[in-house]
Amino acid sequence: MASTSGTRPPRNLSRRMTRMPTRNVDLQNEENPIDDSELVPYSLAPIVPILRVANEVEKDNRRVAYLCRFHAFEKAHMMDPSSNGRRVRQFKTYLLHRLEREEDETVRTLAKTDPGEIQLFYKAFYEKNIRDAEHTKRPEEMAKICQIATVLYEVLKIVVPAGKIDAETERYAKDVATKREQYEHYNILPLYALGVKPPIMELPEIKAAVHALRNVNNLPMPRIQSSPGVPMDDSSGMATDRVKSIIDILDWLSSIFGFQKGNIANQREHLILLLANFHIRNNKTEDHTELDSVTVQQLKDKIFKNYSSWCNYLRCKSKIRIPQGCDRQQLELIYIGLYLLIWGEASNIRFMPECLCYIFHNMANEVYGILYSNTHPVSGATYQSAARDEESFLTEVISPIYQVLLKEVKRNKGGKESHSAWRNYDDLNEYFWSNRCFRLGWPMDTKAEFFRHSDSKPANERANQAATGKRKPKTNFVEVRTFWHLYRSFDRMWIFFILAFQAMVIVAWSPSGSIAALFDEDVFKSVLSIFITSAFLNLLQATLDIILSWKAWRSLKFSQILRYLLKFAAAAAWAVVLPIGYSSSVQNPTGLVKFFSSWARDWRNQSFYNYAVALYLVPNILAAIMFLLPPLRRHMERSNWRIITLLMWWAQPKLYVGRGMHEDMISLLKYTLFWSMLIVSKVAFSYYVEILPLVEPTKLIMEIPIDNYQWHEFFPNVTHNIGVVIAIWAPIVLVYFMDAQIWYAIFSTLFGGIHGAFSHLGEIRTLGMLRSRFEAVPVAFSRRLMPSASKDTKRKDLGHDEARERKNIANFSQVWNEFIYSMRMEDLISNRDRDLLLVPYSSDDITVVQWPPFLLASKIPIALDMAKDFKGKDDEELFKKIKGDDYMHSAVIECYETVRDIIFGLLEDEADKKILRHICYEVGSSIQQNSFLNNFKMSELPMLSEKLEKFLKLLQADSDNISESQIINVLQDIFEILTKDIMVGGHESFESAHPVQTLKKEQRFERLNIDLIENKSWREKVVRLYLLLTVKESAINVPQNLEARRRITFFANSLFMNMPSAPKVRDMMSFSVLTPYYKEDVLYSEEELEKENEDGISTVFYLQKIYPDEWTNFLERIQVHPEDERKDLTRHWVSYRGQTLSRTVRGMMYYRKALELQCFLEYAGDDDVFRDYRNFEEDTTFFGNAQALADLKFTYVVSCQVYGNQKKSDDPKDQNCYLNIRNLLLKYPSLRVAYIDETEETKNGKSRKSYFSVLVKGGDKLDEEVYRIRLPGRPVDIGEGKPENQNHAIIFTRGEALQTIDMNQDNYFEEAFKMRNVLKEFLEHQHGHRKPTILGLREHIFTGSVSSLAWFMSNQETSFVTIGQRILANPLRVRFHYGHPDIFDRIFHITRGGISKASKVINLSEDIFAGFNSILRGGFITHHEYIQVGKGRDVGMNQISLFEAKVANGNGEQTLSRDVYRLGRRFDFFRMLSFYFTTVGFYFSSMMTVLTVYIFLYGRVYMVMSGMEREILENPSIQQSKALEEALATQSVFQLGLLLVLPMVMEIGLEKGFRTALGDFIIMQLQLASVFFTFQLGTKAHYYGRTILHGGSKYRATGRGFVVFHAKFADNYRMYSRSHFVKGLELFILLIVYEVYGESYRSSNLYLFITFSMWFLVASWLFAPFVFNPSGFDWQKTVDDWTDWKRWMGNRGGIGISPDKSWESWWDEEQEHIKHTNFRGRVLEIILAFRFFIYQYGIVYHLDIAHHSKSLLVYGLSWLVMLITLVVLKMVSMGRRRFGTDFQLMFRILKALLFLGFMSVMTVLFVVCGLTISDLFAAILAFTPTGWALLLLESAKNCLHFSNFALPEAT
Repeated sequence: MASTSGTRPPRNLSRRMTRMPTRNVDLQNEENPIDDSELVPYSLAPIVPILRVANEVEKDNRRVAYLCRFHAFEKAHMMDPSSNGRRVRQFKTYLLHRLEREEDETVRTLAKTDPGEIQLFYKAFYEKNIRDAEHTKRPEEMAKICQIATVLYEVLKIVVPAGKIDAETERYAKDVATKREQYEHYNILPLYALGVKPPIMELPEIKAAVHALRNVNNLPMPRIQSSPGVPMDDSSGMATDRVKSIIDILDWLSSIFGFQKGNIANQREHLILLLANFHIRNNKTEDHTELDSVTVQQLKDKIFKNYSSWCNYLRCKSKIRIPQGCDRQQLELIYIGLYLLIWGEASNIRFMPECLCYIFHNMANEVYGILYSNTHPVSGATYQSAARDEESFLTEVISPIYQVLLKEVKRNKGGKESHSAWRNYDDLNEYFWSNRCFRLGWPMDTKAEFFRHSDSKPANERANQAATGKRKPKTNFVEVRTFWHLYRSFDRMWIFFILAFQAMVIVAWSPSGSIAALFDEDVFKSVLSIFITSAFLNLLQATLDIILSWKAWRSLKFSQILRYLLKFAAAAAWAVVLPIGYSSSVQNPTGLVKFFSSWARDWRNQSFYNYAVALYLVPNILAAIMFLLPPLRRHMERSNWRIITLLMWWAQPKLYVGRGMHEDMISLLKYTLFWSMLIVSKVAFSYYVEILPLVEPTKLIMEIPIDNYQWHEFFPNVTHNIGVVIAIWAPIVLVYFMDAQIWYAIFSTLFGGIHGAFSHLGEIRTLGMLRSRFEAVPVAFSRRLMPSASKDTKRKDLGHDEARERKNIANFSQVWNEFIYSMRMEDLISNRDRDLLLVPYSSDDITVVQWPPFLLASKIPIALDMAKDFKGKDDEELFKKIKGDDYMHSAVIECYETVRDIIFGLLEDEADKKILRHICYEVGSSIQQNSFLNNFKMSELPMLSEKLEKFLKLLQADSDNISESQIINVLQDIFEILTKDIMVGGHESFESAHPVQTLKKEQRFERLNIDLIENKSWREKVVRLYLLLTVKESAINVPQNLEARRRITFFANSLFMNMPSAPKVRDMMSFSVLTPYYKEDVLYSEEELEKENEDGISTVFYLQKIYPDEWTNFLERIQVHPEDERKDLTRHWVSYRGQTLSRTVRGMMYYRKALELQCFLEYAGDDDVFRDYRNFEEDTTFFGNAQALADLKFTYVVSCQVYGNQKKSDDPKDQNCYLNIRNLLLKYPSLRVAYIDETEETKNGKSRKSYFSVLVKGGDKLDEEVYRIRLPGRPVDIGEGKPENQNHAIIFTRGEALQTIDMNQDNYFEEAFKMRNVLKEFLEHQHGHRKPTILGLREHIFTGSVSSLAWFMSNQETSFVTIGQRILANPLRVRFHYGHPDIFDRIFHITRGGISKASKVINLSEDIFAGFNSILRGGFITHHEYIQVGKGRDVGMNQISLFEAKVANGNGEQTLSRDVYRLGRRFDFFRMLSFYFTTVGFYFSSMMTVLTVYIFLYGRVYMVMSGMEREILENPSIQQSKALEEALATQSVFQLGLLLVLPMVMEIGLEKGFRTALGDFIIMQLQLASVFFTFQLGTKAHYYGRTILHGGSKYRATGRGFVVFHAKFADNYRMYSRSHFVKGLELFILLIVYEVYGESYRSSNLYLFITFSMWFLVASWLFAPFVFNPSGFDWQKTVDDWTDWKRWMGNRGGIGISPDKSWESWWDEEQEHIKHTNFRGRVLEIILAFRFFIYQYGIVYHLDIAHHSKSLLVYGLSWLVMLITLVVLKMVSMGRRRFGTDFQLMFRILKALLFLGFMSVMTVLFVVCGLTISDLFAAILAFTPTGWALLLLESAKNCLHFSNFALPEAT
């Protein structure tokens, strides 16, 4: 090998490594080869630059590349000699193999020795690429070159012996070192680059921001110490070096606190861009060279608004102090920079905004002390100006807090532990909401209470030492798993509904039963009893407050505990006083009233109760007054005055969040009206339909004596048939509490539809509507999407100036054409469609407006026919007909003038041109003299048109296939027809203009300028004219693609909607887009495209059938591409139709493209705007300026969490993902990828992992690292994956706004153009003088065409993201953040906890908590529908079910959360109703719907099996009044759930027309949409209820892929068994029992009417997975599924057996949630399991063998039968295990004996005891549920044993 001066590994070591067996010596993926630099293990990361340089220089000098690799190998060997690191041995072996191969293959080309070779190469490289290169090369090129030169010199020093490096090389190396400091890889701003600077660095606002930030005058400079404890000399040289290194304010702050280099560089650019954007928008003068004070002040106020609020809340003085006479701007920038540096390095602590406030509070105090007192603010000692080490801040401040988070999250036990057992992000952050936080001190005392942890000791220490300290309490709130949270959070709603129900029952029970009975004295007195109920409900609320917050009491202030106790005492007092007072008004008290009456004694006075009620209502009256004065309430809640706090203490305890959330008066009136109308309708419906019809039947039933039961009745003496009454009323009560959800659907449909209509939605929804209004589109475009002109110009022009109109159309044409081109590149339209839709850029040579050909198509043929068939001689009449159609008039004039210009341009001979001029003169003069029809024959026009078509077709031929002779011949024919056939006397004029010349043989029109055909604009004219002449059919079908039509009509319609005017690009808000990515598909591989399912269908084939027109367009587009590129293009075509990262990135990069076009439209000259914008992309000056503004305003970051792991993974899928992401970086230079890098570091002989947030961008061939920031630990260990992924990358975003885009989204060019309009919404005050903090955008679900299920989901989701969110935002004011693509006020949210919440499990639905947090912290959320973003949804049955399960889980966790509690308690009453019914209330209502069916059927079964129904039916009074029938009819109201689809129908009708909406609704029903939605109802109910009771929430990956594969029955069984199949079978048995044993109305249709919806629900739950399964009814697949399911059921489970292999393992997994639930949940599970014993108890008394006996012995004998059956089955099972192999004969004899015994017993039962065949079937119905109940009880018992076993360990 090469000779080096370094230590070479022993030769025998190399041989040993070579022979060593390795897992993968090549480390390469043959299909997608990866450079060896990208395969380096974590622990060898420092050699990556060396290997990259080797790959870079290999093409120039292979020997130098070899030397670099050899140096990398040596360095790797020195770093890890024994190859202990992960994958180090494999990599070193691979590299050694390559070096051995290259040692002989590479040759020296510059010198005879390696030292000479590398020295000469280094010099040549320097002279070629570095000397004077800064004046010619861009900064990023210089950064790469300097990095290469640095590595080369490092290798050179190893290869060349010491002292042999010549002086010239040394000089070059020093120059490289100097330049390397100036040229580093940068993100957006090359701040230190010299020479050629990018245009962005020439922007005056950037220069001003940089200048202000570099103002470090008068700042005390810290000194560097040469070694620990040894101060350096105060030499001038060192002072200079130190001053030189302090470049700006952030450097100075870092020297004090020890921030990381990567963090400083990142926040430096961040702050500069923020300042520049604030400055350019605030400074209206032309001078932008200096940063004005207003800019810094505004930024400071916005960043520190939360900090100031925190200081006021804690009543501590803000540490942002600015003394008089100081450099105010400098000091403000120091504070801003300090906060950003803290935030940028805070990692997971960013989710704790008040913790950041505490850190800043102390560090700002320290800064002030350094600047103005020179004493340490804590110790008071003199400040020593010594620089801090890098990472000091991370180590001393962030890491200790991170460790607290980590220890707490370990208690979570992977989501299995109760929320009350550990502290999450909110608990730890809320510690800083009280003055106790100041006990931490500064520097923070790690022995303080906050840091102390009480985890149990290791096992070996338990015996000797008890654990010290108690478990830390929850802070302010405890998330306990109970449904009581719904009552506690929304108590006002439940109290209202309960009291209203009580009042209605009292009125309906009165003799008259009318509302007028309320005025009856006795009835009114009875109604007054609702206040007693209210008192007890308030007592319940006070009790729940104490019980549910018990585990947080140690963290509560004394005032909070006192309030809880006083609330309970007051509620208890009222619960005693009001019943006593009420008893005084009853004349003959009985029961409880008599009991309380005995307490009253001398209080027997009606007025006492009235006074008590009046006093009881005083707080409610005061609350109502405050409700009507929202500004006063808002001011009082936000006030920190102690007197106000004291006054508000009882009504609303002081809390940092949730203060002053009240809306303005207008908004309040709007949603109050909405809910007042809804409540009136709901109460009236409940009274007249649900309650009143049930009262009379109930009275009759209560009076019927029943003593003949059909089973053993345990309570025969119960009066008034209370069991029947409960069975009848229970479903109605549930419906009463649930049907408000249906009323909400109805009213939201009405209000949402009206609001949408007033918002101009759907005004242009068809191409016909578009054509009718297209003339107004350019004007609307200029008014909406172009920066407005000055007022004077507007007043002067008023839209009538022709030049301005032409410019408007030119501006519109630029955007419209880019829109059309983008759709062509997306293959939504064909080349022909594109040509028909394009608008010409320039119309200077045409006297009319040139509309797109699709508007003018068929106009010329029609005009020709009109002219040919015209019989009159008056020109005016013909012209009047043509002018009657504006488009036809424009087409005729354009066609005439274009033909003239085309031919005139072709002619070279002046005589030929003279003829043409003469003809044109004749045409013009004839029109002026009104003699056109006399001078021209219209009958010959069709023949002229044919020749013109042929002529134009020839002109469109390729330059290689052009036939000049044919063109000349056709042109001569055209002139001949003109002069001889059409013009009267045209031949004479032709001869006079071109007399015959006998000397020349040249013919007329023979000399043509054929080169003109190469002119692009001229060819466009030819194509356009050809289309005008040839497209004869109507253009109503252009474009044919439905998606293209939708986009065109929506874009046109949006121009007439209300939106802010567009600012100039430089004045618009800057924004970023952030996309979290984990391991989803980036780009489909060829293998994935061609992979076929069992039916031979591949993904490509599937998509070709779904998108046939787009596939045809794609094939047309790729014809010009070489064959080798077409496979890659096909991969992209398929990927752009899936939910892939490449589709998302392509869509988001349209923002940048739109910005560049907007720059062109603003800065282009008056002449340039009439030229093709695409030609200007080649203009480097203009394009550079456009790029600079785009960089200033837009940043796109994809947070690829595991990108670093994918790079080094052996998995081919991971490697493909890495390569595809890297290709995206190379394709889109402005794209950035952030990831969490995991490295291994060895310290003190121990290997430990380190984690970094890394930002990379695309280089020439590879990614280039920009920033690297060390983290205190692995972020995703603390919280949920997605929010943590967003949080680590958010520091790399820029701008004032942040759009969150998920991985399954898309964007469109025309919508991206509206972004600056949307962003302006942040700057406009809404009602109540508030600016929005989140802008909600509508979504278009693009997966609707994939399958019928996808269409159902698309319509459902579309209705939510349009009409649903429209009504939530206005008038209800409860819109939150439901995912993407909302736009956040970035600065508002990064200072208040970020754009999501991340606590494990509780924040599973992380997105909506961002909305909760925004509202609680005073934010304001709006919704805007003039812009849309694409979104994909799950398309298969199982995918959709997983998604619905995840959302239901998330809503279950929301129900338990503190956010929902605080919003429910602190919203006013009507806004609280909106909040409930649009969040957790929807899922609770879904669960109530299912519960209603259960209670109804169990009530019916009780009545039937007990015989009470028969007794009631046989009673004459009942037969006459049909009372039971009326009761049944009343309970059918819960079938009105169909009304929940109303919003969907309304939105489709609004945007597509109501005929289309009705048609879609009918088609959906024919495709079994109701079956699908009913099935998903079960999913919601199951997972929501189970989450609240037992937990088990988790993220469920759905895959989001195309579903072309058949799901096996075993898979469906595992997924739906507990949620649907078991429940469906239970309801099926209930219905069967009710049908078989019931006697109710067999001759009536009422039974079918009542139970139809239940049978439908059962059928949906049991069969939907098969109906919607591809090939679900294929016989062979059914057989295969059955075989596979039997095999799965028969396999035994055990350790290591996965659930998909064995039923037993699956069952254990299904019971996992019960193992980890609390005791209350297990007991409830046991109680619910007992319901299955009802079947056996009821049915056995109806068996014929029972002979109508009512003895309890019958039931006991049934259990004996059950026991015998179980024993026999157990004997068979044990016999099979013990005798099945060795004693086969004995086992057969045993089975024979059992069979004979069974037959004997059955014979005796049939002959002697009267057993019948029907009894056998009845026994199956009886004992099957009993067996299931025993199985559930056994599982619950095992879970109890498990919990008892785990309890000591947990404690």
